[in-house]
Amino acid sequence: MSESFPHLARQITWDEIPEAPLRQLLQLAKEEDVPPGKTDVTTETFPSLDRSSRAELVARQPLVPAGLRLIPLILEIYGGNAEFAPQLQDGEFAEPGTSLGVLSGDSGVLLTAERILLNFLQHLSGIASLTKTYVDALGDSSTRLLDTRKTTPGFRLLEKYAVTCGGGWNHRLGLYDRVLIKDNHLHAFDAQSGAPLQQALEVARSKNPDVPVEVEVDSLEQLPPALSAGPDCILLDNFSPEEIRQAVVMIAGKTATEASGGITLTTLPDYAHLGLDFISTGATVHQSQWIDIGLDWLN
Repeated sequence: MSESFPHLARQITWDEIPEAPLRQLLQLAKEEDVPPGKTDVTTETFPSLDRSSRAELVARQPLVPAGLRLIPLILEIYGGNAEFAPQLQDGEFAEPGTSLGVLSGDSGVLLTAERILLNFLQHLSGIASLTKTYVDALGDSSTRLLDTRKTTPGFRLLEKYAVTCGGGWNHRLGLYDRVLIKDNHLHAFDAQSGAPLQQALEVARSKNPDVPVEVEVDSLEQLPPALSAGPDCILLDNFSPEEIRQAVVMIAGKTATEASGGITLTTLPDYAHLGLDFISTGATVHQSQWIDIGLDWLN
């Protein structure tokens, strides 16, 4: 199963996310609230708030946190003089009422940073929590759940990291780390079937020896020419469970198998034990909802 194809799926770690782009994103978020030359007029109205305070991040519903390690960077962007002490780590399940961590330091920093901090945390934790629901729906299947490139522009690595916090796996990070010949490529190259399909894959393999080559097919008839070229993975697009069974038999372990298209949380269990290596979905990101996390003032 998928353990035989480690080069086709990964789980990005926090340390792999470059810090410089994160800082740029956080600075942009801050400047939407407080543009250069402007101030937080509400907080500045009460100079007595220029003291040290403590506040707690609390789960208001069952969730899987993601993005807790962003918080120190956010506090730094807002001027520092504040710290975050996590009570949980990204990826650890939290029941309602669970403390995710405590913020302490300059009251003005905590108040000004609160909304942006929660925006990131609620968004990423929503992705992680929905991903866990999808992974749980696969049960004891050895098929791994993959994400896609259907991500919010500028947020890709953060959202893919959130998927891993929920127990999912990452497909390609961008257009640079895998050849993925999809149906539109095949139409553009006039290589939808037969010898042209096989030749297109052979060219892709010869020109890209250092990255995996994957091809999307939407019919069983495309499998023989695709298999003849020896791709690293075949993506079975919009196949029914019965068609998946037939395809897995035809492929017979010669290459990795991935299914995508039309697979929902409701139907996911129907695909769990068909012998697939991977199931990919963008829904864990684009169908996710922000999760309810509160910031409760302690003193």
